[in-house]
Amino acid sequence: MTERTLKLGAVLLGVGGPGQHNTWLSPEIPGDASVDVRWYIARAQQAEAAGFDLVFIVDSQFITPDSPHHYLNRLEPLTLLSAIAVHTTNIGLVGTLTTSYNDPYNLARRLASLDVISGGRAGWNVVATGDGGTAGNYGRDEHYDYAARYGRALEHVRVAQGLWDSYEDDAFPRDKERGVFFDRSRQHALNHVGEHFSVVGPLNIQRSPQGQPVIFQAGDSEEGRDLGAAVGEAIFTHSRTIEQGQAFSRDIKARAAAKGRNPDHVIIFPGISPILANTDELAREKEQQILGAKSFDRALAELGRPFGWHDFTQYDLDAPFPDLGDLGDRSFKTHAERIKQLAKENGFTLRQVVQHQLDSQRSPFVGSPLTVANEIERWFRAGAFDGLNITITVPSEFARFTDEVLPILRERGVVRTGYRSTTLRGNLGLPIPENVHTAARNAEPQVPAPVAAPVPSLVP
Repeated sequence: MTERTLKLGAVLLGVGGPGQHNTWLSPEIPGDASVDVRWYIARAQQAEAAGFDLVFIVDSQFITPDSPHHYLNRLEPLTLLSAIAVHTTNIGLVGTLTTSYNDPYNLARRLASLDVISGGRAGWNVVATGDGGTAGNYGRDEHYDYAARYGRALEHVRVAQGLWDSYEDDAFPRDKERGVFFDRSRQHALNHVGEHFSVVGPLNIQRSPQGQPVIFQAGDSEEGRDLGAAVGEAIFTHSRTIEQGQAFSRDIKARAAAKGRNPDHVIIFPGISPILANTDELAREKEQQILGAKSFDRALAELGRPFGWHDFTQYDLDAPFPDLGDLGDRSFKTHAERIKQLAKENGFTLRQVVQHQLDSQRSPFVGSPLTVANEIERWFRAGAFDGLNITITVPSEFARFTDEVLPILRERGVVRTGYRSTTLRGNLGLPIPENVHTAARNAEPQVPAPVAAPVPSLVP
């Protein structure tokens, strides 16, 4: 059995995501980085040279003037990842696509296309859209409630997986000598009729070398954790302490086991933003400079996102946190409830809540390369995570992580020394899903061929 090693992902956020108010000011980051395909390709190649397992493209489909800079003007994930695919060889290509505002057939086809283009390196970050305003961009008066969002999400993934099995691996002999291009017995319609979707199939594209795209998922609510345990092969999350990471990992893997899945085939993948300097003291000073440069006004505006982009500027900053009722229930419900609970339990004013949100962005991974490597190893050995999603901002800062932290972790056997496979599944240590139709046929009892009766001899 292969020794467990740390998996690595790189989050590409261009000019800066939530809380990264001044990222775009760096002279190393083009002002149009979020729509510059050359910037993404260069960062993906930088991550691939360092042996990363994947690059990850986040996405949403609703914005306001207060959205993070990167969100305001960015490329659609699968279009972008297809461009990156032809400029890379081994690194996985993971994109966010919503189950709330996509039809399964179209989404399954687009992901399968990326998987074939890349030779088996595609991954799908499954999200049940939290931005309630997205409804208005898709002809709906109101966003789906929580139950509908996660019900759709589970059925959506199951339909996509069924469509990805439309063709068995030997469906296309392409035998020119015999004139046989296609074996009809290896094509299968889906004929799905469910609560949310009705899809006939089959899908018009073959399986890739990894069988199906890898399913990623992120969600910390009860519904989100259950969805991840049911279908997720890698779970994106955030943990502020090693104990939180351990508890989350235990919970997800226990839920997966209860659903009859192998918990070893569920990889916990929190996101981190390491801060590095020559000494621990300098790194802490650097962190303070980064936190001090964050804009309180932008943080106040971004606080509205979990609540459906509610406008918090209308309130007195030094009055008690406002009573918002059920606001947020159709957006990022779990995040909104945590903010309400935080304010209630601590008696926080609105100003204190915003400041707490800014302070909570401190990274546990701050210090010299040795200190950061030690902390990553400590969390990994303790089972707080199986992989890390590193946010890429300034390229030279990312290079410092790859050139000074990773060699320490490789020397200790925490990180592998090279790619094990040309597919994302292979590098993550995940099995190739067997085509359900092939499995069913192989499980059928083999009926022996009838034995012909002996032919009477005509010789006297």
